[in-house]
Amino acid sequence: MAEAKWYVVHTYSGYENKVKADIEKTVENRHLEDQIIEVRVPMHEVTELKDGVRKTSEKKMFPGYVLINMVMNDDSWYVIRNTRGVTGFVGPGSKPVPLTDAEMRPLGVKTENVVVDFEEGDTISVVAGPWKDTVAVIQTMNPGKQSLTINVELFGRETPVEISFADVRKMN
Repeated sequence: MAEAKWYVVHTYSGYENKVKADIEKTVENRHLEDQIIEVRVPMHEVTELKDGVRKTSEKKMFPGYVLINMVMNDDSWYVIRNTRGVTGFVGPGSKPVPLTDAEMRPLGVKTENVVVDFEEGDTISVVAGPWKDTVAVIQTMNPGKQSLTINVELFGRETPVEISFADVRKMN
């Protein structure tokens, strides 16, 4: 299977979050999670000073653009291209060009893959994050997103939680 790469999609200005939500919904409905891994609208914190009051807010880094981590094939290309609000991929002509790792680094997107020695059904211990010291059984794994899903007890019920590969350790 081909490797997932980051692509830039041009959208109507102001439609970035709507496009992100529509793509995520389509991916879920068509079960393309293994082809379209992640959709992002890069944001950065901005501090403004108005009338002597300091106000911090989130602003889009690239208005009119959405980043998509995907495996480029006919299905994924069709889904993105035909999403309402998308005007096309960034690249010469009709050929989408993936971003390089060097271009992704300043955006805070980690591209290294964590190699794991566990699989679905294995018992793991969470070693970092809000679920630290939790022991659970792996329900599902998503190598593309470098994450796994476990069930934790929350308010007396089993609740699925997604955790990064880097935050867990296999139990012996």
